[in-house]
Amino acid sequence: MADTESKKVIKLVPEYLLKKRKAYQAIKATQAKIALLEKRKISKGKPLKFKRLEDFLKDSHRKHRDETRIQRSQQRPPGPLPPAKNRLAFAVRIREIKGVSPKVMKMVHMLRLRKIFSGTFVKINKTSVAMMKMLEPYVAWGFPNLKSVRELILKRGQTRVGRRRVPLTDNTFIEQHMGKHGIICLEDLIHEIYLVGKGFRAANNFLLPFKLSVARHAAKDKAGLLKDLGNPGFRNTDINAIVRQLN
Repeated sequence: MADTESKKVIKLVPEYLLKKRKAYQAIKATQAKIALLEKRKISKGKPLKFKRLEDFLKDSHRKHRDETRIQRSQQRPPGPLPPAKNRLAFAVRIREIKGVSPKVMKMVHMLRLRKIFSGTFVKINKTSVAMMKMLEPYVAWGFPNLKSVRELILKRGQTRVGRRRVPLTDNTFIEQHMGKHGIICLEDLIHEIYLVGKGFRAANNFLLPFKLSVARHAAKDKAGLLKDLGNPGFRNTDINAIVRQLN
């Protein structure tokens, strides 16, 4: 048995095959390096987008229209505030904001409506009503009922922990972060928002803007979707219908 094992010959790989393997490995390493460099270029900055002249004119017209509308609204006397019972509003962005006035963009960022079909709760006062007037061509807003507030928070309520979006499903987690404001469970959070309590600001900041969605067939038919949603601006209690449609 020992003699047979000693007689076994180890087959050597031909030199031409070794050279071929080495060349192949060099090519793969070069390709990987090029792919990594391209990835870094893309991550450093977005690729250049070319805009047509018509787009520049459209953006300029929209910006001028916004500035004229804001200037005229500032010259008019402010309208009366809604009745005291309507202390909570829900605003949802249903129009694109490309090329809008810097003032309008600032209001959009203040209300955290950076993405289309995103929504947030707003406390009704003189300042917030003026902001809603400024955003009227792009945002639909109105007075949500308790059912809408509960459905939004239960289905889409999220907060941010570090860089992660965390759904609000654990009362212990809510108590840990909001207990100092007297909010120890999801139901407390819902009622604090709906009744606009003392901890409303903290509770609203705790909630991330709601990412609302549209049906897949509706997203393809933009004209039909916008017709179903109706015009932007003040919608009173009809905002509840939009919440049902987008939630």
